[in-house]
Amino acid sequence: MRRFEGDQLVIATHNEGKLREISALLEPFGVTVTSAGALGLDEPDETEDTFVGNARIKAHFAAKASGLPALSDDSGIMVDALDGAPGVYTADWAETPNGRNFPMAMEKTWNLLEEKNAPHPRTARFCCTLCLAWPDGHDEIFEGRVNGSLTWPMRGDQGFGYDPIFVPDGYDVTFGEMDPAKKHEMSHRADAFAKLVRGVFA
Repeated sequence: MRRFEGDQLVIATHNEGKLREISALLEPFGVTVTSAGALGLDEPDETEDTFVGNARIKAHFAAKASGLPALSDDSGIMVDALDGAPGVYTADWAETPNGRNFPMAMEKTWNLLEEKNAPHPRTARFCCTLCLAWPDGHDEIFEGRVNGSLTWPMRGDQGFGYDPIFVPDGYDVTFGEMDPAKKHEMSHRADAFAKLVRGVFA
Protein backbone atom coordinates (compact mmCIF):
# COMPACT_ATOMS: atom_id res chain seq x y z
CA MET A 1 0.00 0.00 0.00
CA ARG A 2 1.35 3.43 -0.95
CA ARG A 3 1.99 5.87 1.88
CA PHE A 4 0.80 9.47 1.70
CA GLU A 5 3.90 11.60 2.19
CA GLY A 6 2.86 15.04 0.98
CA ASP A 7 1.33 17.95 2.86
CA GLN A 8 -1.36 19.02 0.37
CA LEU A 9 -4.51 17.15 -0.52
CA VAL A 10 -7.48 17.97 -2.73
CA ILE A 11 -10.85 16.79 -1.48
CA ALA A 12 -12.76 15.86 -4.62
CA THR A 13 -16.10 17.36 -3.62
CA HIS A 14 -18.31 20.39 -4.07
CA ASN A 15 -20.33 19.38 -0.99
CA GLU A 16 -19.59 21.69 1.94
CA GLY A 17 -20.90 19.22 4.49
CA LYS A 18 -18.56 16.48 3.28
CA LEU A 19 -15.66 18.95 3.15
CA ARG A 20 -16.20 19.94 6.79
CA GLU A 21 -16.33 16.32 7.95
CA ILE A 22 -13.28 15.23 5.97
CA SER A 23 -11.26 18.30 6.97
CA ALA A 24 -11.99 17.60 10.64
CA LEU A 25 -10.85 13.99 10.26
CA LEU A 26 -7.61 15.01 8.52
CA GLU A 27 -6.73 17.87 10.89
CA PRO A 28 -4.44 15.79 13.17
CA PHE A 29 -2.13 14.95 10.26
CA GLY A 30 -1.06 18.49 9.36
CA VAL A 31 -2.35 18.20 5.82
CA THR A 32 -3.40 21.37 3.99
CA VAL A 33 -6.78 20.63 2.50
CA THR A 34 -8.58 22.33 -0.37
CA SER A 35 -11.64 21.24 -2.30
CA ALA A 36 -12.34 20.64 -5.95
CA GLY A 37 -15.00 23.32 -5.66
CA ALA A 38 -12.54 25.90 -4.30
CA LEU A 39 -10.16 25.12 -7.18
CA GLY A 40 -12.94 25.65 -9.70
CA LEU A 41 -12.77 22.07 -10.97
CA ASP A 42 -15.73 20.60 -12.78
CA GLU A 43 -17.72 17.73 -11.33
CA PRO A 44 -17.16 14.63 -13.48
CA ASP A 45 -20.11 12.48 -14.49
CA GLU A 46 -20.55 9.59 -12.06
CA THR A 47 -21.30 6.83 -14.53
CA GLU A 48 -20.60 3.75 -12.39
CA ASP A 49 -23.18 1.75 -10.44
CA THR A 50 -20.97 1.11 -7.40
CA PHE A 51 -19.55 3.36 -4.69
CA VAL A 52 -16.02 2.22 -5.59
CA GLY A 53 -16.46 3.02 -9.27
CA ASN A 54 -17.78 6.53 -8.66
CA ALA A 55 -15.18 7.27 -5.98
CA ARG A 56 -12.45 6.39 -8.47
CA ILE A 57 -13.92 8.66 -11.15
CA LYS A 58 -13.96 11.66 -8.80
CA ALA A 59 -10.54 11.12 -7.23
CA HIS A 60 -8.67 10.51 -10.48
CA PHE A 61 -10.36 13.47 -12.17
CA ALA A 62 -9.34 15.83 -9.34
CA ALA A 63 -5.79 14.44 -9.09
CA LYS A 64 -5.19 14.81 -12.81
CA ALA A 65 -6.71 18.30 -12.97
CA SER A 66 -4.88 19.64 -9.89
CA GLY A 67 -1.56 17.77 -10.10
CA LEU A 68 -2.00 16.86 -6.41
CA PRO A 69 -3.14 13.74 -4.60
CA ALA A 70 -6.92 13.78 -4.33
CA LEU A 71 -9.31 12.10 -1.92
CA SER A 72 -12.86 11.36 -2.96
CA ASP A 73 -15.79 10.07 -0.99
CA ASP A 74 -18.70 8.27 -2.58
CA SER A 75 -21.33 7.53 -0.03
CA GLY A 76 -25.00 6.93 0.34
CA ILE A 77 -27.72 5.19 2.26
CA MET A 78 -28.93 1.68 1.53
CA VAL A 79 -32.41 0.75 2.76
CA ASP A 80 -33.00 -2.97 3.17
CA ALA A 81 -36.74 -2.92 2.41
CA LEU A 82 -36.02 -0.98 -0.80
CA ASP A 83 -33.53 -3.60 -2.01
CA GLY A 84 -30.59 -1.35 -1.15
CA ALA A 85 -31.96 1.80 -2.78
CA PRO A 86 -31.18 4.64 -3.08
CA GLY A 87 -27.55 3.47 -2.68
CA VAL A 88 -25.23 5.09 -5.22
CA TYR A 89 -28.20 7.21 -6.35
CA THR A 90 -28.72 8.82 -2.93
CA ALA A 91 -27.82 12.31 -4.18
CA ASP A 92 -29.80 11.78 -7.40
CA TRP A 93 -32.97 11.19 -5.39
CA ALA A 94 -32.52 14.70 -3.98
CA GLU A 95 -31.91 16.46 -7.31
CA THR A 96 -34.30 19.22 -8.38
CA PRO A 97 -33.98 21.97 -11.01
CA ASN A 98 -32.98 24.27 -8.13
CA GLY A 99 -30.38 22.01 -6.52
CA ARG A 100 -30.50 19.14 -4.06
CA ASN A 101 -33.52 18.89 -1.77
CA PHE A 102 -32.83 16.23 0.84
CA PRO A 103 -36.07 16.76 2.82
CA MET A 104 -37.88 15.85 -0.41
CA ALA A 105 -35.66 12.79 -0.88
CA MET A 106 -36.21 11.63 2.70
CA GLU A 107 -39.97 12.02 2.30
CA LYS A 108 -39.83 10.04 -0.95
CA THR A 109 -37.91 7.27 0.79
CA TRP A 110 -40.32 7.11 3.71
CA ASN A 111 -43.36 7.14 1.40
CA LEU A 112 -41.94 4.19 -0.55
CA LEU A 113 -41.51 2.30 2.72
CA GLU A 114 -45.10 3.12 3.69
CA GLU A 115 -46.39 1.97 0.30
CA LYS A 116 -44.59 -1.35 0.79
CA ASN A 117 -45.86 -1.56 4.37
CA ALA A 118 -42.26 -2.31 5.31
CA PRO A 119 -41.89 -3.82 8.80
CA HIS A 120 -40.20 -1.99 11.65
CA PRO A 121 -37.40 -1.50 12.38
CA ARG A 122 -36.76 -0.21 8.87
CA THR A 123 -33.11 -1.15 8.77
CA ALA A 124 -30.60 0.76 6.68
CA ARG A 125 -26.90 1.52 6.52
CA PHE A 126 -24.77 4.45 5.48
CA CYS A 127 -21.89 3.32 3.27
CA CYS A 128 -18.74 5.25 2.45
CA THR A 129 -16.00 4.48 -0.04
CA LEU A 130 -12.86 6.62 0.00
CA CYS A 131 -10.47 6.70 -2.94
CA LEU A 132 -7.07 8.33 -2.55
CA ALA A 133 -5.61 8.88 -6.02
CA TRP A 134 -2.24 10.24 -7.10
CA PRO A 135 -1.60 12.18 -10.34
CA ASP A 136 0.34 9.18 -11.71
CA GLY A 137 -2.84 7.08 -11.66
CA HIS A 138 -2.21 4.99 -8.53
CA ASP A 139 -5.05 4.73 -6.01
CA GLU A 140 -5.99 3.13 -2.71
CA ILE A 141 -9.57 2.23 -1.69
CA PHE A 142 -11.08 2.18 1.83
CA GLU A 143 -14.68 1.27 2.71
CA GLY A 144 -16.75 1.93 5.83
CA ARG A 145 -20.32 1.59 7.03
CA VAL A 146 -22.62 2.25 9.96
CA ASN A 147 -25.81 0.27 10.54
CA GLY A 148 -29.06 1.66 11.83
CA SER A 149 -32.72 2.21 11.05
CA LEU A 150 -34.95 4.92 9.65
CA THR A 151 -37.44 6.98 11.65
CA TRP A 152 -40.12 9.56 10.84
CA PRO A 153 -40.63 12.48 11.07
CA MET A 154 -37.25 14.10 10.44
CA ARG A 155 -35.39 15.07 13.62
CA GLY A 156 -32.46 17.42 14.11
CA ASP A 157 -30.52 19.93 12.04
CA GLN A 158 -26.91 19.06 12.95
CA GLY A 159 -26.10 16.92 9.94
CA PHE A 160 -26.80 16.87 6.23
CA GLY A 161 -28.28 14.53 3.65
CA TYR A 162 -30.34 11.74 5.22
CA ASP A 163 -28.99 12.35 8.74
CA PRO A 164 -32.35 13.57 10.18
CA ILE A 165 -34.07 10.18 9.65
CA PHE A 166 -31.17 7.80 10.40
CA VAL A 167 -30.83 6.37 13.91
CA PRO A 168 -27.55 4.43 14.32
CA ASP A 169 -27.72 1.09 16.10
CA GLY A 170 -27.43 1.46 19.87
CA TYR A 171 -28.69 5.07 19.93
CA ASP A 172 -32.09 6.75 20.22
CA VAL A 173 -31.14 9.96 18.43
CA THR A 174 -30.72 10.59 14.72
CA PHE A 175 -27.46 11.69 13.14
CA GLY A 176 -29.25 15.01 12.66
CA GLU A 177 -29.68 15.35 16.45
CA MET A 178 -26.26 14.01 17.41
CA ASP A 179 -23.38 16.30 18.33
CA PRO A 180 -21.22 16.49 15.17
CA ALA A 181 -18.10 15.45 17.08
CA LYS A 182 -19.89 12.30 18.28
CA LYS A 183 -21.12 11.52 14.79
CA HIS A 184 -17.60 11.99 13.39
CA GLU A 185 -16.35 9.35 15.83
CA MET A 186 -18.68 6.58 14.67
CA SER A 187 -20.02 7.39 11.20
CA HIS A 188 -19.52 5.39 8.02
CA ARG A 189 -17.00 8.05 6.99
CA ALA A 190 -15.14 7.65 10.29
CA ASP A 191 -15.00 3.89 9.74
CA ALA A 192 -13.52 4.34 6.26
CA PHE A 193 -11.15 7.03 7.53
CA ALA A 194 -9.83 4.81 10.29
CA LYS A 195 -8.84 2.32 7.59
CA LEU A 196 -7.34 5.10 5.46
CA VAL A 197 -5.25 6.36 8.39
CA ARG A 198 -3.98 2.89 9.23
CA GLY A 199 -3.21 2.26 5.57
CA VAL A 200 -1.50 5.42 4.34
CA PHE A 201 -0.92 7.85 7.25
CA ALA A 202 -0.05 5.75 10.32
